[in-house]
Amino acid sequence: MKLTRTLGVASGLALIAQAGMAQDAAPGFDEIGPYIMTTLLFLVGGFLVFWMAAGFAMLEAGLVRSKNVAMQLTKNVALFSLASIMYWLVGFNLMYPGDFNGYLGPIFGTTTWLEPVGLDAADAALDYASVASDFFFQLMFVAATASIVSGTVAERVKLWPFLIFTIILTGIMYPISGSWQWGGGWLSEAGFSDFAGSTVVHSVGGWAALAGAIVIGPRIGKYKDGRTVPMPGSNLALATLGTFILWLGWFGFNGGSQLAAGTVGDITDVGRIFANTNMAAASGAVAALVLTQVLYGKVDLTMVLNGALAGLVSITAEPLAPSLFASLLIGGAGGVIVVFTVPLLDKMKIDDVVGAIPVHLFAGIWGTIAVTFSGSATLGAQITGIIAYGVFTFVASLILWFILKAIMGVRVSEEDEITGLDMAELGMEAYPEFSKS
Repeated sequence: MKLTRTLGVASGLALIAQAGMAQDAAPGFDEIGPYIMTTLLFLVGGFLVFWMAAGFAMLEAGLVRSKNVAMQLTKNVALFSLASIMYWLVGFNLMYPGDFNGYLGPIFGTTTWLEPVGLDAADAALDYASVASDFFFQLMFVAATASIVSGTVAERVKLWPFLIFTIILTGIMYPISGSWQWGGGWLSEAGFSDFAGSTVVHSVGGWAALAGAIVIGPRIGKYKDGRTVPMPGSNLALATLGTFILWLGWFGFNGGSQLAAGTVGDITDVGRIFANTNMAAASGAVAALVLTQVLYGKVDLTMVLNGALAGLVSITAEPLAPSLFASLLIGGAGGVIVVFTVPLLDKMKIDDVVGAIPVHLFAGIWGTIAVTFSGSATLGAQITGIIAYGVFTFVASLILWFILKAIMGVRVSEEDEITGLDMAELGMEAYPEFSKS
């Protein structure tokens, strides 16, 4: 699970000197090897999770109608960029108090980034990782949270209100709630366990998306005369590509969350995490594949894609402890959850364009509860965490969406929605030649 960071800048610099990083002493690999390997784990895991930003963009671009594709791509590039800035400016220090306070320090100079993290100053030894790599890895998670919201409220939300919501979510809301668990806060002390973020990341994104869907309302024509009107996406090939990219990125998401690569045991654990993560994704996809055939007489590709993602979300809360067979069961249950909760939301007239709420919220809750099967936490602690994150994120998001609605409006006009957000909000189209034909 994520570790609490307690080492300050001054003690970190002293530590480097003690470890022989000065010019007159050159430490051997045995001394600095764990530091190097864990730093590399953060960096490799971080850029794999970064690649998930492309996965979200492709998935959303494929599942929205062609007149809204450019808007989704714009939102995904913008939200990642804003999340990067806000997590540097505010979020990281809210989530891990005291880790890195040099945010607004000298414009030039990098000494604060040399600080190792993860150890009490009294136990200082150069055997964890650099702050830069840790910051980079943690940043990728907050960006993923914002991407979840983007897909749910697609095709009818205004660009700038959405981006303002993203700024508050990534800079303040996510870091505050994240500190409760990964920052050594009250939920961590209460025994709540979330290895890589089924609740801390995915359910938080799902709760924020649910609040947005309720405030903004469904797309025009989605629910008519008591029935749900299908609105097929523009490109299932892109959606499938996006799913595979997310699947790939998840190895960094879960594997990097081991947070250590300095020993043989650490690397062995990373390998187990990879294997369990893949098994859960595969079983989630197969469960949705079989279930849609049984229920509808035909396989639904979008359900299969979301089934794989739900399997991934389900195993994220504890990808190390289960066996491969247990991972198959956990991920398969996630796929089943998606197949039943997508139509459930439609019955409630909650319009989730890409199915993010079933995948990230419902499967995230399931995955968090499933931690208890491996004995990593008690059911009471897990339920407490689920409720705490749900109440805080949903209520805060609901209030923020309502404020944005009152001040500047969050939904485009009926005419603009019919025209498509690409032209109405951006003045350009993703497929201009296709629209002309």
